[in-house]
Order: sequence, then C-alpha cells, then structure tokens
Amino acid sequence: MKVVINILRYTVGLLFIFSGLIKANDPLGLSYKMLEFFEAWGWHFLDGFTLYASIAMNVCEVLAGVALIIGWQIKIFNWFLLLLISFFTFLTAYVLFSGKIKECGCFGDCIPLSGINTFVKDVVLLIMILILFFNVKYFIRSLTNYASIVFLLVTVSFTIGIQIYALRHLPYVDCLPYKKGNNILTQMQVPKDALPDSFAITFRYKKNGKIVEFDKNNFPNDFDSTYEYVDRVDKLIRKGNAEPAIVDFSLHTLSGNDTTAEILNEKAILVMLKDFDTPLRLWKDDVIKMDSICKLNHLSFYIVTALPEKASELFSAHNITILKADATVIKTAARVQPTYILLNKATILGKHSFADLDLVEQDMSVLLTK
Repeated sequence: MKVVINILRYTVGLLFIFSGLIKANDPLGLSYKMLEFFEAWGWHFLDGFTLYASIAMNVCEVLAGVALIIGWQIKIFNWFLLLLISFFTFLTAYVLFSGKIKECGCFGDCIPLSGINTFVKDVVLLIMILILFFNVKYFIRSLTNYASIVFLLVTVSFTIGIQIYALRHLPYVDCLPYKKGNNILTQMQVPKDALPDSFAITFRYKKNGKIVEFDKNNFPNDFDSTYEYVDRVDKLIRKGNAEPAIVDFSLHTLSGNDTTAEILNEKAILVMLKDFDTPLRLWKDDVIKMDSICKLNHLSFYIVTALPEKASELFSAHNITILKADATVIKTAARVQPTYILLNKATILGKHSFADLDLVEQDMSVLLTK
C-alpha cells in the first residue's frame, strides 16, 4: 500500500507542476481566460486583478505539486490540493454544462482540451487526491524541514520569475496561430481534414390537433398534406472543428479602407499595440528609430492598434502609417505591448517584444535578403 500511495503522490504532484508551468509560459493568456469567467458571472469588479490572479494561481499549482512530492507540511498541502482540485472541477463542470465558455484553459493554449476531457481529468484527479488525503500515514518524506523550506522558496521565486520574464519578452513557447513560421493566409483557411458540426434534426408537425415529432429517417408512412409544419429542432450531437485558426484578422487604414490583402503580399514590420499602457519611454523612441531604418531600406512599417486616434496623436510628427485592428486580434497575436511582427508576405518571419530590439534588427536583416 505504501508503494501505491507514494506512486500516486508523485503522479499528482508532477501533474500539478506541469499544469502550473505550462500556464506560466503565458500568464497573460490565463488572465484573458479568467476575464471570460468573470464576464460570464458578471464579476466585472475583478477585471483589473486577473493578471495578478493568473500569476498567483500558477505559483500555487507548482508550489502544491512540489510540496506534495517532497512531503513537507503534508496535511496542510493535502487540504490545499483538495480545495484547488474542487475549485478546478467546478470550473470545468461550468465550462462543460453551461456552454458559455469554450475551454477552461487548464493547460493553456499549448494543450487545448475539450470541455468533457478537462472535466473527466479533474474528476480523476479529485479521486486521486481524496485517496491521498486519507492515507497520509503512508507518505515518505524526502527532505529535512530546513531543506524543504529553501526548496519551496526557490520554487516560488522561480515560478514568479519565469512569468515576469514571459510578460516582458513573450511566451517561451508560442502556441498561438500567429507564431513564427506560420502563414497568416493559411491559418485563415479551414483545415482540409476538418469535421463539420453534426446535428440531429427533429421535425415537428401537427396532425389531427396533436404534435408529431420525427427525424428525416423516420417519416410517418401516411405523411401527406394533412400534416401541418410547426418547426424543427437542431440538436448538436458532435462538435466539429471546421473553423480556421485565425478568423478575424483584418487591417484598416484610418479612413476605413481594408488593406489586409495588400500588406499580406509584401515585406513588412507590424508593431502591434492593443493599448498604450506600457510607458512610452520604454518603446516610443525605438519605434521611431525602426521606422526610419525601414524607410531607408524601402521596407514597409506599420503601427497596428485598436486605438488609432491615440497612435496618430503620439506619432503625428513622424509620418508613420497607422492601421486599425480588432483588440482581440492584437491580444492573441501580441502578448507584450508592443510586439514587432516581421512579415515576409503572409509568413511570420519573426516575432519579438519591444524589449528585444536587437532580435528585431537581426530578423529585419534576414527579411531584407528574402
């Protein structure tokens, strides 16, 4: 029994560590997912705290997983794990049964899971944690009290540190459709092997004052003009995946002209800016500098923003072309504000944070040789 319990302990611990770290790769993505839940519940007063909650949740998952493995303060962390998994199970049940949210984001964008898969996963984890909860006596502690505290402090510092880095330099692993190497036009097409949604269609007719229901394969043998059509009910029985990865990418000039096709047919650098919350002193001069370099090399340069009027005001003296895009598109394409995206026609040659201007310049040199 001791061996079984400790194998289970390591399994649960590693799963929590993995779950926390994979979301720590993109804490802003998790904060956007939290916004979806808050909007669905009407908790708008929490909108400004989602990023902090995202970072804290990822730290808690990794910390709980590490504490479980090393066996430190196991009763406390068993309670903590039970509370965490109960909360996660509630969230995944809400996603599955409410239909208001597409995915829970349990493993971030890198491992998207359907509602039923995430719910089953959490139910299984809940059962495993309950088994551990009632079998603490079999736990084997691997570190001394002092070593455990040091190890857990390092764990917390590391998990916070990698998230702060990702928030300034973009996620370590880009799992979104705008990642380097992807062709935007290709991502805007429905995959060839995509499956459409499958529906069960039920027809409702009135016959002799009574409602009669049937599907297309079971029409009544006496079906004739005496059947009066009432309505039909379409019930989704299998969700397909006949949807492109990118559905809303479009770029418009300040006058409203759609210039998407033109830009996706040239070499260009896009500076993606959802808003202007990042202090101007950190990036504005670099944007002006990059625009000047691009002009010298006959390379198109655009600021793409959801707030074009604000951008026009800030850069009115520098003749930089401003384009408008939907804020959701920019949130997906650029986790850091601003982000430089280098396009070789529709293919993303490079994608870098404003904090990595040297990498932008390196990729620009490559782009000019294409």
